[in-house]
Amino acid sequence: MNLPFFISKRISQEASGSFSNIINRVAVVSIGLGLAVLIIAFMVLFGFKKEIKDKIYSFSGHLIVSKYTLSTSFEESTIVINDSLIRTLKNYPLTERVQPYAMKAALLKTDEEVQGVIIKGVDESFDTLGFSKHMMEGRFPNVYSEKYSTEVALSKRVSNYLELGVNDEVLVYFVQNPPRFRRLKVTGIYETGLEEFDEKIIIGDLDLLRRMNNWPDSIAGGIEVFISDTDKLKQAESELYNTLSIDLYVDKVTDRYLQIFEWLNMLNRNVVILLAIILFVSGTSIISILLILIMERTQMIGILKSVGASNQMIRRVFVFNGLQLIIKGLLWGNAIGITIGLIQKYFKLIPLDEANYYMSHVPIVIDTSTILALNLLILIIIGLTLLIPVAIISRVQPVKAIRFD
Repeated sequence: MNLPFFISKRISQEASGSFSNIINRVAVVSIGLGLAVLIIAFMVLFGFKKEIKDKIYSFSGHLIVSKYTLSTSFEESTIVINDSLIRTLKNYPLTERVQPYAMKAALLKTDEEVQGVIIKGVDESFDTLGFSKHMMEGRFPNVYSEKYSTEVALSKRVSNYLELGVNDEVLVYFVQNPPRFRRLKVTGIYETGLEEFDEKIIIGDLDLLRRMNNWPDSIAGGIEVFISDTDKLKQAESELYNTLSIDLYVDKVTDRYLQIFEWLNMLNRNVVILLAIILFVSGTSIISILLILIMERTQMIGILKSVGASNQMIRRVFVFNGLQLIIKGLLWGNAIGITIGLIQKYFKLIPLDEANYYMSHVPIVIDTSTILALNLLILIIIGLTLLIPVAIISRVQPVKAIRFD
């Protein structure tokens, strides 16, 4: 039988209804609430990152291959989409898929309003299924026809400003010399919540832009490359850049939308600060609890020493007692944190201002490995703090301890 564990268990049982029991509950509550807050914070952080990245990736590839140019115009210099280039991109080990695209500035004109936009032309390789979650009304434009399509999808913000709905027609003036125009049909309304897209980008057929620019079918503004592991984005950028011809440039999506990804990095720092604060508070709490328990059990410590118990054995009694409190706190923290996360994930009870947070509700992503890592981190860090209060046991003198009241 493990004597320190047995004594620790009896201490916990005898403490029921006493001041020690109240102190024990305070320790369990502080650890439980701390872990619950951390679990929720990480679930929300991962939810934000996933939602925002998915929105960006639905509009732009992880890597963008374009003609090397010093121009900052939305309209890229043209590149030739030949078999050699496509084969090089598709044969790269991290590549999942590629899609050509083009951008062109235009003016949308109705009877009452005029709106400047950027038309993004895509073809049948565009991930319409992944983009469908952003469609609020109607359907995605038909980009599969042999001839160029005159269908477009507008953002909700642009459609509201121009008072356009699904199946309405709008006159589009393309910014070029000489100016050209087409009457296009609105087949869908989308919304991402990201100003960078919703304020100015509409989606149409790549062949339409080729027709306006007098391009052959082998010409596009660039190619978007989607890779299987975004953690290797920088590596993929460097390797593809060194592989492709010298006149082509490879750009990371994180560089194109630097402001958004910097904001996500700031969220990471906030969660790390929260983690440090909670570990400090929980560690301080468990130290205080054990000091109180040791003072309350000073006579017991004196008696154990008088019958030959070593300092190490007595320390283990209180370490076991502290570990029991930590484990109880972890169990309650997991139950509370995961339950709140599941409720928010499936019922979306907590709304957000989409204009400021890019989404209408608090997103949740439950990552099992992160939750397990948090549990292990708290168990190790707070477990190590147990060594601080139990160190004073070696200074307790049996005679004085037995007389202590």
